Amino acid sequence: MIEIRVLTPDDWPTWRELRLAALTEAPGAFGSRLADWQGDGDREQRWRDRLSIPNSHNLVAVLDGRPVGMSSGVPTPDPLMMDLISMWVHPDARGKGVADRLVDEVALWARRAGADRLRLNVMPDNARAKALYRRAGFRMSDEPGNLTPDGEQVMLRPL
Repeated sequence: MIEIRVLTPDDWPTWRELRLAALTEAPGAFGSRLADWQGDGDREQRWRDRLSIPNSHNLVAVLDGRPVGMSSGVPTPDPLMMDLISMWVHPDARGKGVADRLVDEVALWARRAGADRLRLNVMPDNARAKALYRRAGFRMSDEPGNLTPDGEQVMLRPL
């Protein structure tokens, strides 16, 4: 059974564990780099601040008592659109519905907050993620992605 937990800033050790695992396992899937969150970047207050983004919705998926996935919903300047960010599922938990649950929970949160669409950025070569997002109702957008060297692509899902 997959349990979805909403995190608070006090849950920063769990978020830290998953985020560092994500950046280690899938370094090309994120705009951040592992090195950015290690050394001087690995501070409790920084992790707490990440979970304190105003009006954000930070989730962890727990499978068989172990945290195995994460995602966040964050507001945008457009009150009708929310962003899905920091999406990752541990390789051992892939194919078990964890990612679907995380995406659906963020979409539900966005709808309840009054949004009519959910947006995300995905790396162009991340075929597995794109397939997941298409299954979840996202479609490619002409909107330019984040300004990363790999030029992330934007996907949108109507709510």
